[in-house]
Amino acid sequence: MISGKIFIKLLAIDFGQKRIGLAVSDPFRMFATPLTTLKNNSDFWDNLKKIIDENMIRMIILGYPLKENGEKSDSTLAVEKFKRELEKKTKLEVILFDERYSSEIAKERIIESVKSKKKRRSKELVDMYAAAVILEDYMKENSS
Repeated sequence: MISGKIFIKLLAIDFGQKRIGLAVSDPFRMFATPLTTLKNNSDFWDNLKKIIDENMIRMIILGYPLKENGEKSDSTLAVEKFKRELEKKTKLEVILFDERYSSEIAKERIIESVKSKKKRRSKELVDMYAAAVILEDYMKENSS
């Protein structure tokens, strides 16, 4: 704790029907680091709980996919349902945060930082980098 502030790590989630990208902040909320991509299968909740415990996560930022015009889509409704389940199973605060353009920004970053063309095509890599973009944007917007 520094000057009355408690520093906690954040977990960002880029939800998908097949894969779920994760990124984590440092305790001071200055950096977002792509963490991993989990398969959205029967092992997901156990794997997520382990990551939450290992990283001492106290709050989750969940990418909220809106259409270009701000309207909801089928993906938006799926994320809203996932949010309710996430809150119930983790007992943590879950904040929805606009994720428009996060995948495109993630793809650009991967091109800049990953040398192997084969690795650049990895959808798992895009998912966890997209989660990092969501987390960075959230931290920028909520820094004080």
